[in-house]
Amino acid sequence: MTLPVSPVTPSPAQALAAMPLALTLVESASLEVLRKEAAELLRRQLGLGMVECLYIDGSGRWLGRDGATERFDCNDFSHPYAHVIRGDKALRLGVVDARLRLDHAGFQEQIAALGSRQHLRLRPLRALDGRREWLGVLLLAGDKDAMDALDDVPGLVAFEALLCRLWARLTREHGERQRSRVLEDSLTKLNDGARRQARADRLGERLLGRSASMQALRSHVVRAAETNLAVLLQGETGTGKDRVAQAIHELSSRAEAPFMAINCAAIPETLLESELFGHVKGAFSGADQNREGLIAKAHGGTLFLDEIGDMPLALQAKLLRVLESGRYRPLGASDERCADLRVVAATHQPLREQIKEQRFRADLYYRLGQFPITLAPLSSRRDDIDVLAQAFIRDFCTREERDEMGFTPAALRRLYQRDYPGNVRELKNVVDYACAMTPPGADIGPDQLPGEQPDEVAVTATLSPEGAAEQTVLPNDIDDLRQAMREIESLIIRKRLQRFGGNRAQAAQSLGLPKRTLAHKCQLLELDTK
Repeated sequence: MTLPVSPVTPSPAQALAAMPLALTLVESASLEVLRKEAAELLRRQLGLGMVECLYIDGSGRWLGRDGATERFDCNDFSHPYAHVIRGDKALRLGVVDARLRLDHAGFQEQIAALGSRQHLRLRPLRALDGRREWLGVLLLAGDKDAMDALDDVPGLVAFEALLCRLWARLTREHGERQRSRVLEDSLTKLNDGARRQARADRLGERLLGRSASMQALRSHVVRAAETNLAVLLQGETGTGKDRVAQAIHELSSRAEAPFMAINCAAIPETLLESELFGHVKGAFSGADQNREGLIAKAHGGTLFLDEIGDMPLALQAKLLRVLESGRYRPLGASDERCADLRVVAATHQPLREQIKEQRFRADLYYRLGQFPITLAPLSSRRDDIDVLAQAFIRDFCTREERDEMGFTPAALRRLYQRDYPGNVRELKNVVDYACAMTPPGADIGPDQLPGEQPDEVAVTATLSPEGAAEQTVLPNDIDDLRQAMREIESLIIRKRLQRFGGNRAQAAQSLGLPKRTLAHKCQLLELDTK
């Protein structure tokens, strides 16, 4: 609905009499639309040069203009709006006087297009309820005769009253909607927080520990699972990086899709590319049929790259392209293929140092580390030793079909006093050994812990590079030589890794082995389970 426009210019009284009817059109409009349409009605019907509704912002200090960044400080008397608001009364002045007496740059820019013969009329706008809250200022600009004619028109007062009533109503509605949104956002955040906490608590059955570092880890795992970012797990060997990777997959939206894992250090370099990317028939000697790689098998799911620090540089470049474009090419293939997967990588090596030594690509490091998670060593969360040890006992008894057992106080104290260079993995080996050495129906005592048996005798010694003897012990009752040799080899490798803090390169060099041979032995002897 629009106001009729007469071919003859209406008198102010006639024009304003029709305005309340027209303003009913904006009762359900936004505040900005209300101010714009009200100003346009006044300007058009009264033939004024400029009409504008300025508004008080939420702080009550600033006066704003719709569609403009300029604001006026209500305490700055270098513009006329401060006089109107602080004096709570209308103000009229000529444009020439305004230019001479008021030096506010923003105000001068606002009236720059007005002619020097025009006058300004400014009226304060307040809500008409009992609180009489400030709404803003109404600015009118026109020639002197038009301003004089408005002095005796009662319709202007009615127009302002309707404008203020609509303005106040929309302000209240806007405030209620805003409060509703704030409340809704608060409830959403509260629900999200409760949901995440519940998921983290359930995760405690898989990632054991009551320590602050384990609680933080579970929280990070839940957060990581909610995203599709690449995750980089860093921490000492034996801290459980593969369990964290599986937990991220199982909590993610990809849980129903495959979880594929590969140890980049345990597979020879010549085979690693084929394992990851697959190959076509005839790609190399022995490739007698097409074979899918782990990237293809992990489509829609998660690919876990363990010991990523041992991946060859040439293969790192190809992996980076998969991460950036989702495209890859099997060995010997002529066409590219697409893969939708999420990558979780893990390493115990200092990748930043490897980047400096040009053994790891910096661009791959930053692409893999979109969501970095660091796992704490067992030495920094000794409060979790009891919880972990009890869980390992239950696993052993279930696996070996043994009756339940526990620790004597002396044995538990001994567990707390030990050092664990191999972290949780080493603790599990200690508990498994103690369980195997404990008679049925008895609890584990200090004598059953490794290194405490009275019937152990030294059978061999290996000299370290410094010349110190490294004793390897073996029980007297050997009835399986092959298994005994396997245990000796496992113990020697474990001790050598402990000596070098888990650094396989140094351990392999000290044993006179290639690094990949040592990695392969660790896999066969089950020494590389995170």
